Amino acid sequence: MIKRTVAESAVLTEWLGWCHTLFHMVVKTGAGRTRDLKSAERRNQLAESALRTLGELGYARTSLRDIAANSEFSHGVVHYYFADKTELITYCVRYYKAQCVTRYDEIIHSATSAEEVLTRFADKLCETLTEDFAMHRLWYDLRTQAMFEDVLRPDVLMIDATLEDMIWRVLRRYADLSGRALLVDSPTAYAMLDGVFEQALLRHLAGQDDAVDALRARALELVPHLLQEPVGVLP
Repeated sequence: MIKRTVAESAVLTEWLGWCHTLFHMVVKTGAGRTRDLKSAERRNQLAESALRTLGELGYARTSLRDIAANSEFSHGVVHYYFADKTELITYCVRYYKAQCVTRYDEIIHSATSAEEVLTRFADKLCETLTEDFAMHRLWYDLRTQAMFEDVLRPDVLMIDATLEDMIWRVLRRYADLSGRALLVDSPTAYAMLDGVFEQALLRHLAGQDDAVDALRARALELVPHLLQEPVGVLP
């Protein structure tokens, strides 16, 4: 049996107490992180469900009860994670941003010629128009609502800037591979392409059969005109 002095016993007791406290802190921190992860996962699930419902009904006609009715979650669960519709919409807008900002990155990184960038960009515009039309309709709805609701404005402006940057990265890659400079700045280029896309979306929602082909043709025609003429070529 090992004999310890009173001082040694006191130090050992203090050390064991510290270990016990540290153990419980680690367990508590781990449990807290697990709860945070589960909460974030549930909020994302609710955001996906809300985006689907909002895309179908629009911002003004959608309530928390509508979102709950079109999901696997009860109205009480939705209200537990989001105090009101505004908080949910704000979260959805940020979630939407995270999903769409890398839409064209693969083209930017893998294309080896200006023609490839242009063709694949036009194809991707048509693809997202037909596959994600509900989300695009919701985005234009929210952007319009931000004209009237202050609470939406910061997030909508943030997303708009992110989308502008997304388009600008494509155009810069196209310009670099073309060996020519861009004629317009980022806000102007974004406004022009966004206007073309929004018009195509409206025509697509109206059931016009040529909406997708027209979008592709206009993108293929417009983008080259955003570049300066090659050196030595007269306009």
